[in-house]
Amino acid sequence: MKKIVLVTMLMTLTLSFGQKRKDIEGSIKNLKGITEYKLVFDYENLKVHKFDTEEEFLKDKMDKREEKNVGGGEKFKKSWFADRENLYEPKYIESFNKRFDGGAVKVGKDIKNAKYTMKVKTTWIYPGYNVGVVKQPSKVNATIIIYETANPDKIVFSTKYFKVPGSNFYGADFNSGYRIAESYAKLAKEMAKYILKKAK
Repeated sequence: MKKIVLVTMLMTLTLSFGQKRKDIEGSIKNLKGITEYKLVFDYENLKVHKFDTEEEFLKDKMDKREEKNVGGGEKFKKSWFADRENLYEPKYIESFNKRFDGGAVKVGKDIKNAKYTMKVKTTWIYPGYNVGVVKQPSKVNATIIIYETANPDKIVFSTKYFKVPGSNFYGADFNSGYRIAESYAKLAKEMAKYILKKAK
């Protein structure tokens, strides 16, 4: 039993270093001196692992839950969308902002007068699973786009992260929303680290 748990933890650790990044437009150095960003999240046309569309994923999950419990499908759908504002986005904000001493750089959905906007566009989600002994972290693909708030076509920098993992080592991630939220925390951490290291 201990051996199985150890192997599972090692697999999770290995996966946590599996994400990759690809810069798309502009340079990270263009972010030098920017101290705040208005933050927006975009989930339009995202795909879920093994499904062509998010709608197909939701139908599959809802149908399975309706078979077991009338009303369970709608409850799942409502939770799936609510998790964005309730879990994913707060995790991203918290994780990003805490990387900068004294709030030297910060992001927020309520920073309306910021000269620059940071858009987090999610393109793909793998919800992962946790059935006790065996677990797989969630993964997220997302493009982060920095542009002038007053002129969205003026992109300063954009980069794409692939398969950013999310998992809770304390075992409190049986709910897919909590796993996926950890992917957003990791995404924010990686973006903040990139800015700290390169935007000088």
